[in-house]
Amino acid sequence: MNNKLRMFGLAVVILTLITATILALVVSPSNPLSWLLVASLVFIPLIHRRMKARQYLQWKADYNVGIESIDNQHRKLVSLINSLQTAIDYSTGERYEREALEALVDYTRTHFKYEESLLEQNDYPGFAEHRAEHERMIVKVGQLMDSYLDDQDNALQDANAFLKDWLISHINGTDKQYSQFLIDRGVT
Repeated sequence: MNNKLRMFGLAVVILTLITATILALVVSPSNPLSWLLVASLVFIPLIHRRMKARQYLQWKADYNVGIESIDNQHRKLVSLINSLQTAIDYSTGERYEREALEALVDYTRTHFKYEESLLEQNDYPGFAEHRAEHERMIVKVGQLMDSYLDDQDNALQDANAFLKDWLISHINGTDKQYSQFLIDRGVT
């Protein structure tokens, strides 16, 4: 669902609750239903804020691969994904959305080059497969960026969801497979 439509729906719900609360308090201020409506008005923004916060990635110690430079780059990728989420949530405009997406894609490429150079320099046996996984991800993101021209709202949401899932799966999967190999080779 479009972000603007979702926000409009939330505004309608809040206005309806305000109207119902005022009417209930005027008709019967001691009625428990009146105070239930007041409580609903108080809790809706809190619930909404919590639901929005869940859409942002939080770095967890579990995501560390044990190589500081790579962990720092992964944290930066999480931050860039969250910037894209902000662009989606607050309808910041096409320019900011595009900049957020391009910054994320550019930094992802930079990270991949760095990671691949470490793997290649240290003769990691799974290097070709790891590089192929990176290439497939770049192709998929390119497709998502192309679809941005046709359907901005959905393309951004799809790109962000894909990138969140992909990054965490990649870190916890193939990146953790090579981490001990590099650590054993003295990479920290």
